[in-house]
Amino acid sequence: MTEFSTEKTITVLGAGYVGLTTAALLAHAGYKVYAIEPNPERLKVIQSGKSFFYEDGLDAIIKIALDTGSLIATDSYEESVPHSSVVFSCVGTPDNPDGSSNLTYVFMAAEAAAKLMKPGTLYVQKSTVPVGTGQSIEALFKEKVIDAPYVSNPEFLREGTAVYDTLFFDRVVAGSDHKEAVERIIAIYKDLESHRNTIATLASINTVVRKGQYIATSLNSAELIKVTANAFLALKISFANSIAKLADAVDADIVEVMDAVGADERIGRSFLNAGRGYGGGCFPKDVSGLIASGLDNGVDLEIMQAAQQVNASMPGYILEKLNTTLPHELKGSRVAVLGLAFKAGTSDTRKSPGVALANTLSRVGAAVTAYDPKANEEAAHDLKRDVRIADTLEEALENVDAIVLATEWPELLQKPDFYTSRTDARIIVDAINRLDKHSYVSADFQYIGVGR
Repeated sequence: MTEFSTEKTITVLGAGYVGLTTAALLAHAGYKVYAIEPNPERLKVIQSGKSFFYEDGLDAIIKIALDTGSLIATDSYEESVPHSSVVFSCVGTPDNPDGSSNLTYVFMAAEAAAKLMKPGTLYVQKSTVPVGTGQSIEALFKEKVIDAPYVSNPEFLREGTAVYDTLFFDRVVAGSDHKEAVERIIAIYKDLESHRNTIATLASINTVVRKGQYIATSLNSAELIKVTANAFLALKISFANSIAKLADAVDADIVEVMDAVGADERIGRSFLNAGRGYGGGCFPKDVSGLIASGLDNGVDLEIMQAAQQVNASMPGYILEKLNTTLPHELKGSRVAVLGLAFKAGTSDTRKSPGVALANTLSRVGAAVTAYDPKANEEAAHDLKRDVRIADTLEEALENVDAIVLATEWPELLQKPDFYTSRTDARIIVDAINRLDKHSYVSADFQYIGVGR
């Protein structure tokens, strides 16, 4: 087992999507890393050498790091924080009912760490928090007479490609009013960068040649950067959906429109995708959090409110199109909803449009069978009780009147004959605009897209 100095020891508070990925990767970059997970069921899974959520490549590097002793999964602050030179806070920030960020866990983690940190410990916030949070935590540390430089280091990873995005980043942002603290956090990421090809091989992740940027900012700027980036991407999706509704009204094809619009290098094609709207643990929360932060500071972000409203309208808009296509009403119809994760490559079903579609169908009286290659278990907590979860795709397609494709899993993006060989249903709702419309129409399907 490798011996590590205190200066090469890190504690990560919270072993969710961000925290566990961060901990596992740094454990392969020359650091001893404690991953703190208070949930006993999740902790047991991690200690067995696996992630409790699906993330490509993550299980392999967790297992190796645990076996070598460079990663220690625990629920004890006392075991870890006093021996660490850096503490990363990666705890959850769920929504409050008014859309603002619930910072209970953020401040609980900071207070618990403050009791145990040795002088000079670098405290790094990776959780997405509203601007001004860091200043409040700095005030907390000062009140408790703790010498702990504070850095905002927002994450920009995508679920499903979290390992890849962390290793081959486009930018690392570190914001603090302490220049030396920023230099220390950037040095850690440079250590990770120097090991990334080796780690990628262990995780069976493709390597690329990329020179990411290291961006040093003020504390408040760093906090605002993350939510602004996500809010802008959400805005692009809602903009595409607004134009998709117009495209439906004038018999245009939104895919053709956005392909041409996105060809303008000033605009770009990414995220100009019409469909069932955005979901997940970041976009909905960051949009509502930014709106709330604006209101707290006397700024009415009307454009983000409009994006939020458009996004909320999409499941109902899509199902109304299905309702007018069915030979009878949705009530009593049998519908398969394929895809419950908020996107392919992850098991995360937080704010999932697929779950929203299934629940809305059930609410109006349809008999719904749902299926996802990776997210059935996580979706069960959010689905209405009368939505039946199928163990296989074939089971989901039995005796249905219509198919709703809600997530872009490769195994669901099939040619028409794949579905004709498994079901008599000839109505398919492409809620993500990923199927070849013409091939389905040629195969005698009634194809329903969004803006197509």
